[in-house]
Amino acid sequence: MSRVFAATNAALYTRAMLDIRLVRDQPDFVKARIATRGGDDARKIDELLAIDAERRKAETQLQQLNGERKRLSKEIGGRRSRGESSDELEARVRAIGDEIGRLGDEATASETRQRDLLLRIPNLPHADAPMGKDASDNPVVRSWGEKPHFDFPPLDHAALGSKLKLFDLERAAKLSGSGFICFTGAGAKLERALIYFMLDLHTREHGYTEISPPFLVRRDCMIGTTQLPKFEPDMYGLEENQMFLAPTAEVPVTNFHREEILAAPDLPKKFVAYTPCFRREAGSAGRETRGIIRVHQFDKVELVKITRPENSYEEHESLTANAERVLQLLGLHYRVIELCTGDLGFGSAKTYDIEVWSPGQNAYLEVSSCSNFEDFQARRMELRFKDADGKNRFCHTLNGSGLALPRLFAAVIECGQQRDGSVRLPEILLPYFGAAEIRRDA
Repeated sequence: MSRVFAATNAALYTRAMLDIRLVRDQPDFVKARIATRGGDDARKIDELLAIDAERRKAETQLQQLNGERKRLSKEIGGRRSRGESSDELEARVRAIGDEIGRLGDEATASETRQRDLLLRIPNLPHADAPMGKDASDNPVVRSWGEKPHFDFPPLDHAALGSKLKLFDLERAAKLSGSGFICFTGAGAKLERALIYFMLDLHTREHGYTEISPPFLVRRDCMIGTTQLPKFEPDMYGLEENQMFLAPTAEVPVTNFHREEILAAPDLPKKFVAYTPCFRREAGSAGRETRGIIRVHQFDKVELVKITRPENSYEEHESLTANAERVLQLLGLHYRVIELCTGDLGFGSAKTYDIEVWSPGQNAYLEVSSCSNFEDFQARRMELRFKDADGKNRFCHTLNGSGLALPRLFAAVIECGQQRDGSVRLPEILLPYFGAAEIRRDA
């Protein structure tokens, strides 16, 4: 019983998300960092430590009882070999066995409670993450390009899409309900052109390896990249929520090497993948419900890196620059903001959001969120590497959209619109689209 418990306990440590030893040794530090996120997650640390103490006490008692049972079993064997009675000792061994069973059940219950609680405690923000309560406190890090100027009243992407027959939202609704898109004609071609352009850019110029992963993923994979359990209501589940439609290529691609020990010289691993993404997030009140800005299914090209801890922040900066390069080549004005502690995603330690300018929305639209998760995801996935000293260490994982559609699609057509109702496309897309503009008669 104790060997089984010890094995499951070892698995708990590696899947602990936050390092349980850090929580145990520096609880005030952990609580202070989590408190910067807002909410009441910091109070969970005291509950976690109480459960951890119960579990460790049960484990100690189990080890002692197993040692006593082993000692008594040897003594019973000795008495029998001498022809002496061992009834009393055998009764004590049976009683110890019953106690081991009871303590084992308690230990298993404590382990389950501890793991469930750990799954719901967010990552610690990086020390350099700006302090703040919400998105209004996010500082602008940099911007690129200029907002386009028009000598006519510009249309938003919904009006442009309708006039140029780039997508059909009414028929999409007949097929799948509200919050879905059916790109048509030149719109479908432009969507494909953008995807191919981004894949080629990231593989040819930025050195990423392309992956075409499954669009269905197992529950363990969703836990590994922190979508579960916190965001389960926003996911599309199948088979009693043991399988899920991928909400982003981050899930299958980051999990590609789960439960493996990688060689240090092979790091960083750099992957790029296109997938459709499925999320129950459409229908929020406000202007974003118009057109194709917020939908249940959308296309995205995703960048993923698996790195050593000592250079993960350098890789974070380069990943963000790779995503920015897409907008630069398309000639689209954008800005980069850094998320403050109160706006960070659940698993992220540090995040940059890239926001493209949308004339039709008269606002910036997020098209990429580039995050460093440090070892938070790797612990859930048991993703490690062997360092120069032969020690197995957890990798750091990073990801960012490179980029997300259809908001990019909307920005391209809004920024390229002409007085005559046509849309001039960025020159970089000519080899992929085959024409310099989209006209009403196309």
